[in-house]
Amino acid sequence: MTPRITLATAARVLTQLRHDPRTIALMLVVPSLLLSLLWWIYDGGATFDRIGPALLAIFPFLVMFLVTSIATLRERTSGTLERLLSMPTGKFDFLAGYALAFGLVALVQALITASVAIGLLDLDTAGPAWLLIAVAVFDALLGVALGLFVSAFASTEFQVVQFMPALILPQFLLCGLLVPRDELPDVLGAISDVLPLSYAVDAMSEVQTSADPQVWGQIGVVLGFSVVLLALGAATLRRRTP
Repeated sequence: MTPRITLATAARVLTQLRHDPRTIALMLVVPSLLLSLLWWIYDGGATFDRIGPALLAIFPFLVMFLVTSIATLRERTSGTLERLLSMPTGKFDFLAGYALAFGLVALVQALITASVAIGLLDLDTAGPAWLLIAVAVFDALLGVALGLFVSAFASTEFQVVQFMPALILPQFLLCGLLVPRDELPDVLGAISDVLPLSYAVDAMSEVQTSADPQVWGQIGVVLGFSVVLLALGAATLRRRTP
């Protein structure tokens, strides 16, 4: 990995995003709109306060997964990736540059979404707001890493969407949002323990309920999954799509 090439790749990705207002709106606005819709459904109150932090982790994760996987797939199908890899750019330079660019977007996304949730929707949490934002950023980065990994196995954008029932929905069902993880059947609880989104939701729940939340263990697990997924993505990334 060469830092100069990685930074140049990140700058190129950010330049492309700047000229795509629909993608920018999807990443920065849609999570806040979904939270606002949820607040409207429950008319605020205790139910929104209970599930709002968990969805503050899930929505950025989902959006960043979709955008990153499709954007990376387009680089491969258009031949851009093959041209880049014929130069000094390595696979990990490419993926790290994408992760850095979308990580910066994830930071902005988390700031906007958390600000809307706390400032406008009166989301009540016992822990500090900055920690809520930090967890949301790491959750969005997890979506970026998973999207980069999945893009190596998809040939079309439709195939990217097909990965959602296989990789995203099981995590959503088992992360503790619908049923507390300690109340799941033993087999499902064991599966939940090896899914990264479970730890993201656990961290958000800890911030919600504790004035002195201890979330760095959960954040470490989420970050570890992200690093492993980036490494696997670099190992499996193909130059072109057949």
